[in-house]
Amino acid sequence: MSRGKRYEGEPKLNIKKVFAVLIAIAVIVMFVIGIKKLFSSEDTVKEKSVILRYFPIYTNGKWGVIDSRGNTIIEPTYDEYIVIPDNQKAIFICTTDVNYNENTYNTIVLNEKGEELFTTYDTVEAIENYDESNNLWYQAGILKVSKDGKYGLIDTNGTQIANCEYDSINALKGVENSLLTEKSGKLGIIDNVGSVIIDNKYREIKPISTRFEDGYIVKNEDNQYGVITYTKTVAVEEKYDAIKNVYGGGKYYIVKENDNWEVVDTEGNKYLDGDYEDIISIAGENAIIENDGNYGVVSITSGKNVIDIKYDSITYAEGNKYIVADNGKYGIIDDTKKILVDLKYSNISYRAASNLYEGINKDYTSDLLDSDLNVKLSNVIVSEVNETKGYIKVRDNDTYKYYNFRFEEKTSQEILNGNTIFLSRNEEGKYGFVDKNGNVVVNYIYDDAREQNDYGYASVKQNGLWGSVDSQGRIAVAPSYNLDNNILVEFIGKWHLGEDLNLYYFTDK
Repeated sequence: MSRGKRYEGEPKLNIKKVFAVLIAIAVIVMFVIGIKKLFSSEDTVKEKSVILRYFPIYTNGKWGVIDSRGNTIIEPTYDEYIVIPDNQKAIFICTTDVNYNENTYNTIVLNEKGEELFTTYDTVEAIENYDESNNLWYQAGILKVSKDGKYGLIDTNGTQIANCEYDSINALKGVENSLLTEKSGKLGIIDNVGSVIIDNKYREIKPISTRFEDGYIVKNEDNQYGVITYTKTVAVEEKYDAIKNVYGGGKYYIVKENDNWEVVDTEGNKYLDGDYEDIISIAGENAIIENDGNYGVVSITSGKNVIDIKYDSITYAEGNKYIVADNGKYGIIDDTKKILVDLKYSNISYRAASNLYEGINKDYTSDLLDSDLNVKLSNVIVSEVNETKGYIKVRDNDTYKYYNFRFEEKTSQEILNGNTIFLSRNEEGKYGFVDKNGNVVVNYIYDDAREQNDYGYASVKQNGLWGSVDSQGRIAVAPSYNLDNNILVEFIGKWHLGEDLNLYYFTDK
């Protein structure tokens, strides 16, 4: 048998046809590879990486717990709201045996396996606290426990950090790391590790500010006020009729003596003694004061006017800048009385964490100014200022735009770089989602929508009802919820955020 040899009688090869066949085969192979890649995991949207969190759920009149992936952790069988002190930890405080007539109840603490924790105590509770807007939060890393009618503290691992010896333990409102204790009718302060900051001997204790480092105002048995620092030193003697919870840099305090407001320092020196009807706040070496309903700024040490006493209101911003109001119009002035921003806004606020100013126009749009008071964005609706991730989201006409704190415009893909799908709006005003390369993942069929949240779900609205899609753009729950009364619309799978943001729970109702 002969191999590779053409017999004399056979026709010659047609080279052009051979090449044509080879090209056709190559095209088919490339097409097959392309189709394969189209459906391969490399080119499809990947699932979002989600940090594990825990949330209460409410359904059919019962409470339970889900995680941030939508898995049910505690079946909804409890009559009372389940408290989760730290949503990163599987510690769920369940209330049982409630007697509303006698105001009694029991608590049990479960982990993610349904196992009961901290069983040696009569009750275990999270320590509630509230910010200036009255939003609820819990003291981090600690729990209040009771034994035989007395209260103490444990950490979330169950280690006792304060003995059960107090008649009560509660958070000092708005302040971290400061717990108000009561013993035999007298108040004191302990911190989150159980250390005694102020002994139990006072009638009243208030914070100087929302920072525990700034100290505490105390009222003694003779109804006289003083200031004790977090390091347990006396900053102001207990001899005044009142002390304002105004922070003056740890040096100055606003006190009332003989019906006069004045400023004292930590050495007992007095300033502005009875010169003004009221002293509102302190900024460095200056004080904002009030006389006859008018406000101005004076030097604490010299008493000289820094800003004339003629404004309807004055608020310190930063540096040498003050926000002032006159006849309902707001502007910015410095400590040389120079007007830096004309009094033309309906309001102005300074956002310290992002170092920008927001001026509200009469049509309720905003101008955003940088720290040099240059207007960087005009007539926009501020949708979000995210200080954690460092971006501003605004609505300009019908378009949402993102900026960093240097006011550089960014795409949503650049700002939300942990997301897998991104909200997009077409020319017809319909919403859909694209991937990081701008390829359409969810068609433009929705009337409204939200960006993907931290748990991988994006809310979508159709025909007046809300639902959600998952991190790959697949329908998690078809639009079926009327959420007109919800301030925020957010989903984890089929569960949507409840109306009461103070409780922060999810429901399927």
